[in-house]
Amino acid sequence: MNRIVLDASALLAVLNRESGAEKLTPELLSTAVSSTVNLAEVQSKLVERGIGSRDAWEATLSPIREAMAFTADHAKTAGSLIAQTRFLGLSLGDRACLALGLALGAPVYTSDKSWKKLSVGVRIHTIR
Repeated sequence: MNRIVLDASALLAVLNRESGAEKLTPELLSTAVSSTVNLAEVQSKLVERGIGSRDAWEATLSPIREAMAFTADHAKTAGSLIAQTRFLGLSLGDRACLALGLALGAPVYTSDKSWKKLSVGVRIHTIR
């Protein structure tokens, strides 16, 4: 099964029905995974908006097939990626997403156009 990795911005775009979300078709979403770091980021945004914690977590998980644990190997990769991503100011969550994509050999989907400037060994798709 081919998988895709969604970062927090792509997940939020789907949940909020934002511009670009239509590019994440039901077929793509049926293969979508996300790092638990990114899931925590999405849930945080939903809770900040006043959604109850349990409902926010259910909503966060709803677009994806699987939540992928942030492992020690992912942490090592995400930490190392700072050298290649510093010029764009990528967050730990962003680098966790890229680390998961690298680990799985799977393309990453984001709404952040600046990621197209990256060359980190994973295919990056922007939805806007």
